[in-house]
Order: sequence, then structure tokens, then C-alpha cells
Amino acid sequence: MGIKDHRGRPRTPDRLDSATGLAGRQDALRVPGQLFGVLRRIRYDPVLLFFLMLIAAIGLVAGYSASEQSVVWVEKSAFRFALAFLLMLVIAQIPQRVFFAVAPWLFVSVVLMLVAVWLVGDIGKGARRWLDLGFIRFQPAEMLKIGMPMMLAWFLAKRPLPPRFLDVVVALTLLAVPTVLIVMQPDLGTAILVMMAGLFVLFFAGLSWYYVLAFVAAVSAAAPLMWFYVMHDYQKERVLTLFNPMADPLGAGYHTIQSMIAIGSGGIWGKGWLQGTQSHLNFLPEGTTDFILAVYAEEFGLMGLIILFSLYLAVIWRGLYIAAYAESVAGRLLAAAISMTFLVYVFVNAGMVIGILPVVGVPLPLMSYGGTALVTIMIALGMLMSIRTQRSFLGHER
Repeated sequence: MGIKDHRGRPRTPDRLDSATGLAGRQDALRVPGQLFGVLRRIRYDPVLLFFLMLIAAIGLVAGYSASEQSVVWVEKSAFRFALAFLLMLVIAQIPQRVFFAVAPWLFVSVVLMLVAVWLVGDIGKGARRWLDLGFIRFQPAEMLKIGMPMMLAWFLAKRPLPPRFLDVVVALTLLAVPTVLIVMQPDLGTAILVMMAGLFVLFFAGLSWYYVLAFVAAVSAAAPLMWFYVMHDYQKERVLTLFNPMADPLGAGYHTIQSMIAIGSGGIWGKGWLQGTQSHLNFLPEGTTDFILAVYAEEFGLMGLIILFSLYLAVIWRGLYIAAYAESVAGRLLAAAISMTFLVYVFVNAGMVIGILPVVGVPLPLMSYGGTALVTIMIALGMLMSIRTQRSFLGHER
């Protein structure tokens, strides 16, 4: 005989729970339990995610000040960040073998699109960089910031390492063709990032220092030819302005001069949040995009810069750590290249803001306002997380 309740009905577990109120409590616990189970199945790197979210938070704080305290700007930026982080997590769920399976097809497709841009591309601000398909207008070159390291990692991982002479020649050819097409648009900033991403793959593949020195010598020898026959007048002007911005203080040198004044006036501790005069009195152009670092430095000073660059270095360190323990050669090369390309983003932006590099329009990751560059960076970081969650890490920390 089973247990019966006070009405003589069999007391099943559900009725027992209903009688005691346990059913409701169990249902209440089941939902968060299921949600926790779903979250546990999401593959991501919590350390990397933590540092990225801190940088994004600083970007919103600095952007609020640079945008003249625009709540609308902050809302738009926060929405973009949310979509970008979601995209990163989606990419992190994709097995890394998928990246390398599509790498050659992606590379060939983008190179063909670059040829199409050269022939019939859309012109804007004096450059032929966009491809207009009627329903969407985009820059194919942006895709190569990811496609180039994917392609070279896929190519070199199938060959003995360190790469032999013939493999190096093929890899440099794969690197040179799209880079030249991007330079012809012209888009020097993107060309530098694409070229560096490919060179990092070659370097981490164990490229001999003889090849590295030979490449440096070749670039040095080609520099005069590039100056006279490749570079446009405005690009030459940017280089000349780098050495003497005061030669044209109201023209080519204006951005650099105002940026240096903003950074220098910030001192060690800064003027305080929302107290920057260079940005709020409209002396500093492009305060929410390429020159947001100058706005941040003026208000938070040297100490703020140390904190921000420490976070960027933490992201790069984590990326190289993931590369060191990646399970596959291709994964290791791609992770290392992504990490070092992230470093190039930061170095080039900071360099042009403080006046040691020409102004080439490279954004500061997770700080500068912009959609395309943010998407590109977050896709790359999603790949980094995918490589992280599929490695053994010598048997610990899965």
C-alpha cells in the first residue's frame, strides 16, 4: 500500500511536493539551473573577456566626455559593444578546424573582390576602397586583416617548419599581392595591418633571422622608389609633417599638434573627467575616433595611460599564452598573429597620437568609435577564444 493523503488519494511525489510547496521551489530552482547549464556549455576565455570588458568600459567613459556628454552616443556605442561581444562569443563556439577549412576560399574571394574594387570600386574621399553591391557597401580589405593570417597559418602548417626557401617565397607572394592592391586604393593603414599580420605568421613559424634581415634590407632599398613612384602627395605630406608638424600648424600638422598639447597638459594625474579643455573647446579633432586616446590622456593623465596600456598588454599576454598552448600548429600561428596584430593596432594609434608615427587612420581597439574595425577585431578575438577552448593546456585548466 502506498502513502495516502488526508482525502484518501495516493500521495504521489508531485502531490507530496504540492502539499508541502516543494514543487514551486523546485521549479524556481530548475530555471536558473538550466540557464547555468547553458552558460557552462558556452566556450569562452574568462580572463580575456574580463580584460576586454574593462577596456570597453574605459572606452565608454572617455567617449562620453569626447562626445560632449552625449547620452545618445553612449547608448549607440554600448549597443555596438554588446553586438560585438556577442559576435565574438558566437565565433568562439566554432571549431578552429572550420577556420582553416574556409581560409583558402576566403582568401581567394577577398583577392578577387580587391581586383573588383580596383576596376569598378566605389570612390569616397578620394580613395577607391569600397565595393557597392546595391544592398551593401563595404571594404573588402578589412576582411584580409583576418583572412591573411588564416591563409598563411593554413599554408605553413601543412609544411615542415621552419619554412624552407620556396615556402617563404610562396608565402611572401600570397602576402604581397593583396597588400599591393590595398596600397593602390590607397589605404596605407590597412595595408600596414594586413602586411604585419602576415609577417607575424611567418615569424612565429620559425623564419630564419637571415630572411628577416633580408626583408628589412629589401624594404629599405625600396623605400626611395615607393616615395617617388608609389606614395601619393597627401601621404608624403603626412610623413613630412611627422618630422616637423609646426611647418603647417593650421593644416597638415594641426591634428598632431593639438593631440600633443592635450596629452602634455594632462600631466601625471590628468585634469579630471569631463574637464579636458582641448576636446571640450573643440581644439582636438576626431575626439571620438582616431584621437580618443588624447582625450583620455588629457583627463586621466599618465596614470590613466599606464592603466589602459596595462590592460592592452594583458590582452596581448593572454593571446600569446593561448598561442603557446594551442593544440595545432595552425592554431598556434593564428593565435600569435592575432595577438601581435592587436599590438600593432595599439602601437600605431598611440604612435600617431603622440606624434612618432604618421596619421594613417588606425583606430584604438575598443576605444575608438567605429563599426567595421570593431567587428574585425572582435571576430579575431573570437577565433582566439576558440583556439583557447580547444587546447589541452598540458592537461590542466580545461
